[in-house]
Amino acid sequence: MARVTAGLTSSHIPALGAAIQTGTSRNEYWGPVFDGYDWVKEYEKTAKPDVVILVYNDHASAFDMNIIPTFAIGCAERFKPADEGWGPRPVPDVIGHPDLAWHIAQCLILEEFDMTIMNQMDVDHGCTVPLSMIFGEPGEWPCKVIPLPVNVVTYPPPSGNRCYKLGQAIRRAVESFPEDLNVQVWGTGGMSHQLQGPRAGLINRDFDEKFIEALINDPETLRHMPHIEYLREAGSEGIELVMWLIMRGALGPKVKELYRFYHIPASNTALGVLALEPAG
Repeated sequence: MARVTAGLTSSHIPALGAAIQTGTSRNEYWGPVFDGYDWVKEYEKTAKPDVVILVYNDHASAFDMNIIPTFAIGCAERFKPADEGWGPRPVPDVIGHPDLAWHIAQCLILEEFDMTIMNQMDVDHGCTVPLSMIFGEPGEWPCKVIPLPVNVVTYPPPSGNRCYKLGQAIRRAVESFPEDLNVQVWGTGGMSHQLQGPRAGLINRDFDEKFIEALINDPETLRHMPHIEYLREAGSEGIELVMWLIMRGALGPKVKELYRFYHIPASNTALGVLALEPAG
């Protein structure tokens, strides 16, 4: 059967993609950030996932204010990089796994998650920047990818508890798929940051580090954290961290920490990377 073998988290800051394109990824400013991903890059060369379920939020590329799905899943064979205002980023198309994606969609809907099924969708930096940070600049991505967009842009976003339960349901769905597949779940976005208003530029290292500890060792507490606490402590865009709970829910009650990296600043945000494996 298929199995969830690991979970990763990664920020999806668009400036990371720009640093790659402009050849500045190892300069004085960006070098420490990219150095922090080197361990994960090497890990993935050994782990060799067949499929990554990549949880991210769309930034008005596939969806706008007319259509706001809380949870969506990409079931197509191919997803092109979105034009985010300067033309599509020069990265490979994302190749999906329709059989597994449709199976997961069916399982989730029968477990009463109202998934929006996307048979055509462009994917923006929320999806492609983590792929670039972890897989580099290949001619094609080394695994299939199932994009799973989550609404954390327009109020109300899903609760942390709902996200955690979705992760648990994704694991059950993967494990009921008959093909032998090595599947990873990535939760992207975050960490603390605010892009507008009087608190623009907010970064809360203390909150971020406590969130990482709780995500690893006490997710039961995190899943019940109210939206207002994310907003107050981590800024308006800090709510993206609920997507990390989807990854964590997919790994089971206990995990083994393989790697963590935290860095500030990266553009105007805090950046976090984790690699976890299920532990029983």
